[in-house]
Amino acid sequence: MPIQILMPALSPTMTEGAVARWLKKEGDEIHSGDVIAEIETDKATMEYEAVDEGRLGKIIVPEGTQGIKVNEPIAVLLEEGEDASAIGGVAAAPSADTPRPATAGEGEGRPAAQPTPPPSSAEAPKTAPPPAPAAAPPTGNGHDAAAERIFASPLARRMAALAGLDLASVKGSGPQGRIVKADIDAALARGPAPAQTPSPVQAPGARPPQPAPQPFAPVTGDPPFSKKPHSQMRRVIARRLTESKQTVPHFYMTVDCEIDELLRIRKLLNDGQESLSLSVNDFVIRAAGLALRQVPEANASWSDDAIVLWERADIAMAVALDDGLITPIVRGADLKGLQQIAAETKDLAQRARTGKLKLEEFQGGTFSISNLGMYGIKEFAAVINPPHGCILAVGAGAPRPVVKDGQLAVVTAMSCTLSCDHRAVDGAVGARFLQAFKRLVDEPSRMLL
Repeated sequence: MPIQILMPALSPTMTEGAVARWLKKEGDEIHSGDVIAEIETDKATMEYEAVDEGRLGKIIVPEGTQGIKVNEPIAVLLEEGEDASAIGGVAAAPSADTPRPATAGEGEGRPAAQPTPPPSSAEAPKTAPPPAPAAAPPTGNGHDAAAERIFASPLARRMAALAGLDLASVKGSGPQGRIVKADIDAALARGPAPAQTPSPVQAPGARPPQPAPQPFAPVTGDPPFSKKPHSQMRRVIARRLTESKQTVPHFYMTVDCEIDELLRIRKLLNDGQESLSLSVNDFVIRAAGLALRQVPEANASWSDDAIVLWERADIAMAVALDDGLITPIVRGADLKGLQQIAAETKDLAQRARTGKLKLEEFQGGTFSISNLGMYGIKEFAAVINPPHGCILAVGAGAPRPVVKDGQLAVVTAMSCTLSCDHRAVDGAVGARFLQAFKRLVDEPSRMLL
C-alpha cells in the first residue's frame, strides 16, 4: 500500500514548515536514511531523511511551498511492485476540514491540521440527511452549549485577553475541541471575525480587537521599492519577539567593563598559536558561564507553576543569517576552558550559516548573548528569547576617558546591557550577575583557573 510522507516536526516548537528543496524526483528509488528533501523550519533549513524504502511515486507539495502544517502529506512513496495507479486517493487534496498545503505567501494564520472530529451540522456531507434540531456538540469549537463554558488552555486565555479576542469566536483544534495557542495565533493572523453575539465575559484590561493586517499599499510620492516575501524563519521570529515584548516584563541594566587586560591576554595566547584563535566573544561566553555559576539565581526561566533554576550554564549565542538569526548553544560554558569554547563557537557559527546544525545544537539553552561589537555598536538592549530569563547585549570596546585615583586616564571600555525577565530574575539578582561578570572581564586571569 502506498505510504504517505508527512511534514516532519523537526523541532519541539515547529507547527508548520516549508519545503525548501526536493533532493529526489518522482520515480527515484528511496532507501532508508536517504536525504530526500530540505525542510525550512522555524529555526533553520534541515535535511529530511527517509524512514521507509520504496519509489517516490508523487510529490504533493512542490518546492517553495510555505505554511505546511506538521503531519500533512507532502509526498507518496510506492512500495515494491506498486505502480502509479496505486496512489489513487492517497495523494488527493486535503478534505474540507483539513487545510490544504499553502502556496508561497499563504499559510500564516491557518488552523492546525487535526484528526477528523465528529462533523457538526455545517460540516456534514451534502448527501447525508439533515440532522434533527439539537444543540451543537462541544467537540467542534471548544464550547459546551449546555453549560456555556469555553474550553481553552491558560496560555490561550492569556493571549486572547491581551489581544482583546473573543474566545467564543475561536474554533479549538486541541483534544475535544480545546482552544490552544496555535488557534489564537491563527485567529489573530486572520483578524477579528464579525461578532455574532457580544462576548459574555470581558477580561479586565483587555484591549479592543485589532484590525486585520493589511498588505502594504504604496501611496503617491513613494520611491520605487521591491517586496521580499516572508520566509518561515522570519515569520516565526516576528511572532516570537512580539510575544516576548507583550508577555515578558523586561528590565535593563548596563555595566562598563574595562578590557585592556583581556585584550593583552588574548593577544598573548593567540601569538604563535595557529590552531588557536580566541575572540573577545569567547571570553564573554566564558565569563557569563562562570558568573552564572557564582549567581545561580540568574540562570533561571519562568514557568506558570515554578521558577526553573538551571544547574548548568548553556549559553546561546546569536548568529546573524541572511534572513534572520539563530542561536547555537555552547553547552556547559561554565565547565569549559577558553580553548574549547573558541573551537566550539567557530564550528557552530560556520554550520549555522550553512544550515547544518543539528536540532540539539540550537534548541534549548538557559541564557543568551547577543554581540554587536563587531559592527561598532556602543550599546543596545536585546529582546529576551523565552524561555530564557536573561539576555546579555555586548557592545564594542573603544577608548574612553575615565577617572582613576583622581587622575584622568583612557581605558578600553565595553558596555554590556543585561535584559531580565522580572518574573524570574529580580533587580538585585541581575545586578549581582553583572557585578560578577564585570569582575571576570576586568580581571581575565580569573577565567584561566
